[in-house]
Amino acid sequence: MVEILKVLCAKLPEGRIKLKEPMASHTTFKVGGPADIFVTPENPEELAHVLKACRDGAVPYFVLGNGSNLLVKDGGVRGVVISLVSTCDVRLLTENTLYAQAGALLPQVSKFALAHSLSGFEFAEGIPGSVGGAVCMNAGAYDSEIGDIFHSAQIIDGDGRLFEISAADMAFSYRKSAAQKEGWVVVSATFKLSPGDKSAIAAKMVHLKEQRTTKQPLNLPSAGSTFKRPPGKFAGKLIMDAGLRGYAIGGAQVSEKHCGFVVNTGGATAADILTLMDHVQCTVQEKFGIWLEPEVRIIGE
Repeated sequence: MVEILKVLCAKLPEGRIKLKEPMASHTTFKVGGPADIFVTPENPEELAHVLKACRDGAVPYFVLGNGSNLLVKDGGVRGVVISLVSTCDVRLLTENTLYAQAGALLPQVSKFALAHSLSGFEFAEGIPGSVGGAVCMNAGAYDSEIGDIFHSAQIIDGDGRLFEISAADMAFSYRKSAAQKEGWVVVSATFKLSPGDKSAIAAKMVHLKEQRTTKQPLNLPSAGSTFKRPPGKFAGKLIMDAGLRGYAIGGAQVSEKHCGFVVNTGGATAADILTLMDHVQCTVQEKFGIWLEPEVRIIGE
């Protein structure tokens, strides 16, 4: 780790390199052990430098967005965690084309689109993720998803090359993309939106926010929907019908408000959450013959 630190310090100021940084401070679940090295590049050049340093030194790395769809295990993360929180520029490229860096938060981008009377991003107003993570997992809500409005992205591939990729080559499907499959790092993305009535866009955003507030346990730490939607079914309903509403292990609980969410009621460990997820999967499998696939990404040791 000494060698990688020297290389990183050659490009990044000391204040943007942290050792043994608790990941609980960087995930919406509020759990997770320390990252060996935690870095915050502020532009694509710094990001490329960090990625190259990790690859040249054979040091494992993980690229972190807003940590909103992430469960970090209690032992923490070995190697380097690269936080994109500082790469958050949002602007218009043309009348209808919106550009956003990977670290920009989806609510920030949706409000920017609203300010410019552009429609298409309303569904993301309440999603607490970042643009990079949303593109990688094709984030969505209320029958819309990132792939519907995605135009292109700048990515860094496994060889450290920076290039642009189109919507067709991103191969979006339900909660999946080529970026996720190939391990590409999304640097920025562009979205094609439609001109719209500002008041109508605002009203739709308010309506979707009210739905989310009414139906989801936003008062407790979670990582959003814990499990993917099985074909033709709803994970939350299967969990509820399995009699698991409110079921708890340690500080982790199946939400009483929405059974599709596992929440941290206070003091939960990642082990609590993982044990509860396993119990939910086994119970639903036993009762309905359906294995629930996690939507939340699990990393660490």
